[in-house]
Order: sequence, then C-alpha cells, then structure tokens
Amino acid sequence: KIILHFSLFALTRAPLALHKPFMVVWNAPTEQCRLRYKVDLDLGVFDIASNINETLSGSNVTIFYHTHLGYYPYYSDNGDPVNGGVPQNESLIKHLSKAKSDIDYCIPMKKFQGLAVIDWENWRPQWDRNWGNKSIYRNKSLEIVRRRHPRWSEDKIRKVAKEEFENAGRSFMNNTILLAEHMRPNGLWGYYLYPDCYNYDYKEHPQTYTGKCPPIESFRNDLLLWLWKESTALYPSIYLDYILKSSPNALKFVHYRVKEAIRVASIARNDYVLPVFVYSRPFYCGFGLLFQRDLVNTIGESAALGAAGVVLWGSMQYASSKSCLTVKRYIDGPLGHYVINVTSAAKLCSKVLCKKNGRCIRKNSDSSAYLHLSPTDFKIHDSERGPRFQVTGELSLESIEAMKQRFICQCYQGWTGIFCELPDQRLLEHWVHVVFFAHPNPLGRRHPCCLWSCCRSLLSAGWSVSQK
Repeated sequence: KIILHFSLFALTRAPLALHKPFMVVWNAPTEQCRLRYKVDLDLGVFDIASNINETLSGSNVTIFYHTHLGYYPYYSDNGDPVNGGVPQNESLIKHLSKAKSDIDYCIPMKKFQGLAVIDWENWRPQWDRNWGNKSIYRNKSLEIVRRRHPRWSEDKIRKVAKEEFENAGRSFMNNTILLAEHMRPNGLWGYYLYPDCYNYDYKEHPQTYTGKCPPIESFRNDLLLWLWKESTALYPSIYLDYILKSSPNALKFVHYRVKEAIRVASIARNDYVLPVFVYSRPFYCGFGLLFQRDLVNTIGESAALGAAGVVLWGSMQYASSKSCLTVKRYIDGPLGHYVINVTSAAKLCSKVLCKKNGRCIRKNSDSSAYLHLSPTDFKIHDSERGPRFQVTGELSLESIEAMKQRFICQCYQGWTGIFCELPDQRLLEHWVHVVFFAHPNPLGRRHPCCLWSCCRSLLSAGWSVSQK
C-alpha cells in the first residue's frame, strides 16, 4: 500500500492592496518633472503610483539611507571613520535614540502600512562578505584588537576581531529593525539588497554563466536567519548592467536572485512566507531604457516566481528636463503597457485559480511560464477617460486550462486548499491521502513498477510518497 501526501506551499501574507497579488511600485524622485518642467508622468498605471509629490520617502514607500537613520557607523570614501567607523566602535543606545527620532520624522503616521526599506550598504554583517572596497571593515577591526592585545597571535586576533565585528553588526541591524517594527508595526520592514545571491560572474565568464547562486552564498544566507526572523519583507535587487542587455544571461541573473529571495522568505518564519518586493530599474545601469525582452526578464520573471511586487527605483537623474520626457514616453509606451499586462494577468489568475485568496506561481519554477494576458483574448488600449490604459476582453477556456497547467496557488494567511478555497486559519497544510494497492498479475505476482512510475510523476509535481 502506498500513501501519497500532497502539501500546499506555506501560506504567505495577504497583499498590501486588496486583490492585487502582484504590485508594481514607482519609487523615483520625479516630482520636479511636473513642478519644474510641466511634464506630468501620469503614474496611475502603477499600483502604488508614488508618494505624495513623487518623493523617495513618504506614506507609501520610505527608504532610509545610511545617513538618515540613527548613527550608522561607516568609513567615508576617503577612509575617514564616521560614527566610529565600525559597529563595535559606536554606542548602540545612542544610535537607537537617534533612530527613534528619525523614524518619527520620516514616518509621522503611526498607522503607516507601506514599504519601509533600510538601505545600509557600506558593510555587511558577515565578516567573509566584506571584500573589495569593504575590506577596510575587516582591517580596522583587526587593528582595534591588535592595539589592545599586541602580543596575541594573528590567528587569535583574527578570531576575536571577527566575533566583535559580527556581534556588533548583528546588534545594530537587529535592534534597528526591531525598534522600527515596534514604532510602525504595520509597515513592511526589511533591508535593501537582502538577501543577495552574489551571482555577478557574468562579466568574467559570460559564455559559461549559469546565474546560480554559489552554494557558499546560499549557506551564508542561511546563517542570516537571525535577520530574516526580524524582517517583515525582503527587498532583493535585480538591477541590470548594460552588458546584460537582452541576453540570456539577464534572465539567468534575475531568475536565481529572485528564486533565492523566495527560498529565504520561506525559511524566515513558521506562520507565513515573507513577502518579497524586488528592487528593479526601468533603465540599465546608466540611463538606457530596458528593452521589451528585459521587461519580461525582470518584472515578468519576478511575478511568475511568486514575488509580491517590483519596486522601480530611480535617482535624481530621472528628473532632468530631457530625462522627464524620456521617462514619460516610456511609461506611456512599453513600460506602462507591460505593467498593465502583468498586473492584470496576475489578478485574473488569482481570481480563476485561487478564488482571490492566493497568488499564482509557477508549478515548475524553472519553466518559461509567465503571467501574461493572451493577445487573442485581451486588448490593451489607451483610455480617453479614467486610467491611462484600459484592458478589454475575457479569458477563453483554453487560457484557463493553460493557467491550470502552468501555475499553482500560494494561499494567503487564513486560506488553504489546492485552490485556496478552504477558510481555515489553523491549517498550514492540507493533506490529501490517496491509496494504491498493487494487484497481482495473472501469474500471481505483484508488479509495483507501474505504481512507482506513477509515483515518480506525482513526485515531480510536488507530492511526497511513503510506503506502508
């Protein structure tokens, strides 16, 4: 007798906006386009169009850079220490007191429910990840211990320096986010660029590039469980270098970075999977517009893998006169059309497959299935009134069947079942027991081969098998 257990994905947090399983957020300081150059970007195409006046920080999205949250210790580009330089040199109590004031100033709304991103990139909390221009944090930590204990061996100095740096770094990051969550508990708090995949070797080995995260980096991400447990959202980055433009390597780069973030999101907590908001840019590093293929490789890939949304970030460079016109044409054209396509398809799939109680994600994460509207079923066209774009059409039976073949539901908290149809908050898993019996053939022998062939197919679809 063989018993098959089917367990659904762990539950995830419900989206910020009702019935919007995948959101695209505009987060660029483009208010000057309207105020100075009279160019209205018409950001209504986005689920969270922007903050008031299109600033980087506000009621919907707030970014805390390293100079705007407490007394973050770091070294300047000239090698000068700021706030002690390394975390073990700065008072945590003093830092948290200042951080409290900064949070009150930047997020005055106590019921803030937006994205809250801490952007601390000068050093990493793990010793072994501070290489290149971040080596200064290891070297200065070694100097501190060496001055205190000039007679110690280099091995002992290194061991103690590593412990002091990592312990202090962990305290700074954990206590800062704990304070933030205590003050604004409804915000989605996390650190920008965490987790990282470190799959940057496309420059050195473009022909053999796989995009996969090095195993050691996934292991190091596991060691950051202390950080994931305190986060309420993850904010990885998929910014594309121009060298990746419209290449297969662009898809590989994005695919494995988002996949790693979703893996980390699934181990952070026992009660639900953390929402993943992927930081992207509508331009390559520089100011070249993303080609259509790379809109699919970034926004489309993130949606299909199960991200809660994409945040399109931009710098002050977006707000010059020429840039404003470029950005407007792009939003009114390829970018706006694609955003409407993906967000509409995600809503439709959630409605048809998941009863609006979950989001659709790929059955096979490595497949090429995307949440796109079928061009034979739907048309996207300019609207004379109301929203910038209008979607008309309806799902055909063929499109519904294709969705069922390619996607599966990840239910929101409070729902379970294959189609998120069961309102049971107590269950994280819904078990289906199927019993097979091996019947003897005409010669009286039992042949389980066909059974195991069947089981292998079920295993590949996510079933677990036990034999009794």
